[in-house]
Amino acid sequence: MAELFLVEFKGSRKEYFYNSYHHALKLSEPVIVQAEQGEEMGTLIKRIESRTGAESARPRSILRPAGKDDRQRHAELKQKELECKRDILPLIRKHGLVMKVVDVECQFDGNKITYFFTADHRVDFRALVRDLASRYRTRIELRQIGVRDEARRNDGYGICGRRQCCNTFLKDFAPISTAHAREQELSLNPSKISGNCGRLLCCLRYEVDSYAEVKRRFPAVGSTVETKNGTGVIQRIDYFREEMVLQDAEGTEFRAGITDLATVLKTPDGRAAKPPVDYVEEAAPSADEREALKRLDEPENLN
Repeated sequence: MAELFLVEFKGSRKEYFYNSYHHALKLSEPVIVQAEQGEEMGTLIKRIESRTGAESARPRSILRPAGKDDRQRHAELKQKELECKRDILPLIRKHGLVMKVVDVECQFDGNKITYFFTADHRVDFRALVRDLASRYRTRIELRQIGVRDEARRNDGYGICGRRQCCNTFLKDFAPISTAHAREQELSLNPSKISGNCGRLLCCLRYEVDSYAEVKRRFPAVGSTVETKNGTGVIQRIDYFREEMVLQDAEGTEFRAGITDLATVLKTPDGRAAKPPVDYVEEAAPSADEREALKRLDEPENLN
């Protein structure tokens, strides 16, 4: 049975391919693979041991390791892509189209040029395609993408200092809303919870279920409870230590785990609990921040 490999292409696109011709392959080396129509060049990034899920994608074949001529051809195509991106701008202005060209990808065998663009609304680019086809004498594809896909194609690093999740392991973009940030009691400052794409951070989904699970095990914040360590009002939940942070009648702060809880004496009555002495309440979002948060919650519209 032929070996199965994961190959990465420009724009962090990844696909599975069989080593049908049993070439001697090395990871991180470029290979020429069978495309839907023609050939493409990508980088071998992983050998797949378990084929679960990959079989359904009907992988095509790795044709050969990239040789010296292939690498030279690839370098020439990268230069051509820059020229194509530059040359399309006057044509966009000529046809009065409102669109932003994000990236250009020339297929390795020259049979197709794909333009990736973003736009607020649907764009009628038929006349533009005709002009491009007559100029380059090859198949032209214009593909409208969202801002998350734009960030993926441009690559970059997040506020965490690591490479963007969409350029490493993230395959699909799941729906995200500000409710995920609220569940984790994060600051609703748009600049802190949005990524390079200008949308909500993908990582807001990673731990939200753990936060919700811990929160369900404790009484609501503001409840007066009796614990083995004393009686107090719950000020907040320490999700990482899975402890309540409480304040007694004298204003002293102490901690207690769920196993230390004896009984709930009083539930919140709608008024905020008295904050601890060193607690500073975060300012409510301004009108501009509320508007920015509203835009972050809006789904992308590619129609």
